[in-house]
Amino acid sequence: MARKEVPSLVKDEKLIQKRRGEMIKAAVNLFKENGFHRTTTREIAKASGFSIGTLYEYIRSKEDILYLVCDSIYEGVREKLNEQIGMTEGSIDHVKKAIAVYFNVVDEMQDEVLVMYQEVKSLSREALPYVLKKELEMTAIFEELIKQTVEQGELDLCEEEVKLLAHNILVHGQMWTFRRWSLRKEYSLEEYTKMQTHLLLYGVKSKSFT
Repeated sequence: MARKEVPSLVKDEKLIQKRRGEMIKAAVNLFKENGFHRTTTREIAKASGFSIGTLYEYIRSKEDILYLVCDSIYEGVREKLNEQIGMTEGSIDHVKKAIAVYFNVVDEMQDEVLVMYQEVKSLSREALPYVLKKELEMTAIFEELIKQTVEQGELDLCEEEVKLLAHNILVHGQMWTFRRWSLRKEYSLEEYTKMQTHLLLYGVKSKSFT
């Protein structure tokens, strides 16, 4: 699926990225406070420091901004993982580091993640499949790392278990955002990452299992 392009009347790519970054930051705060449907493009423009005319030089609609919020999350995660995790070999240490990188990105972009999942239903039929595909692509990064670790003999998992573990990593990272009101009272991010990594990779100890 091709990347959904958001048209702009401005041709300077660096300026587009800068202005849209400012719009995303302003929109996330407004969406979080008021919701997507009750937030107007005029309010986003004002919070971004633009006139409404300037706003429409960079986007066509409020939905475009929501799409850009979603896109920025996935691109942020992908870039960080690609920068910090080597994909040429698989090991338990690589998987652990990838989990820590992912959890840190989710923590840094917690408001964006929360808004995206609350408001993603407002995306158009054109944009929604692309956003969902981005999440599957992130899952695939972990799936490949886990698969390589299995091939190295450090994990004993079948193909279905590899896929499910990759999905579980994504969900447990997002849980740090969704249940932050409770989790942050009990754990630091480092503690949460360490404990979840152990549970994800080694499971729960039990005296009996049926």
